[in-house]
Amino acid sequence: MNQTVAFAKANSVQVGAHPSLPDKQGFGRREMKISPDELFNCFTYQTGALVGFLKVYGIELHHIKPHGAIYGQMARDLELARAGVRVCKVFSSSDTSFSAGVAFVGLAGTMHEVAAKEEGVRFIPEWFADLAYDQSGKLLITKTHDPVSHEVQRLLQERLITTEADGHYLSLGTEVDEVTICVHSDTPGAVGIAKLVKGLVDAHNLSL
Repeated sequence: MNQTVAFAKANSVQVGAHPSLPDKQGFGRREMKISPDELFNCFTYQTGALVGFLKVYGIELHHIKPHGAIYGQMARDLELARAGVRVCKVFSSSDTSFSAGVAFVGLAGTMHEVAAKEEGVRFIPEWFADLAYDQSGKLLITKTHDPVSHEVQRLLQERLITTEADGHYLSLGTEVDEVTICVHSDTPGAVGIAKLVKGLVDAHNLSL
């Protein structure tokens, strides 16, 4: 964690927390029953560890995004989503504006977004460059999908996400003015994908 924050500082990269369920053996990728209070405590504990290292380097926490199975559980369960979102408020300075507070990163159109709006926390919708979606917006794990460059350009220019149904797209909505794109580090070719995505995003931002 210390090394990662040091790299972020050296490269002027914003840092967010990625807390998960208390399941080290399963890397947080197995669903488990957890109450909203337990989740709040778990996320606060994990995020606090990161914030300690951020203070060493004089960096502010930018966002919180749930990791693994709890990401999906929170997308479906409003009470769990509220508990996770409230952690953003714990680590936001009382004198910061809405736009400067710790944001919550999640899946648009789910309880992630609902909870963030209810709690008054800035919500940043994310799209996964290395995963697929069904017609309802649910994430799918597939072996193949359209070339990343085509998908990213469609997302940036048209606010549309391709689904597994031929010719069907999901819209992020015209009100969306910021989005984050996730590339998993354990995806084959992740470094190359990340470089490609960054290049497309930079080019898009320059065109605005």
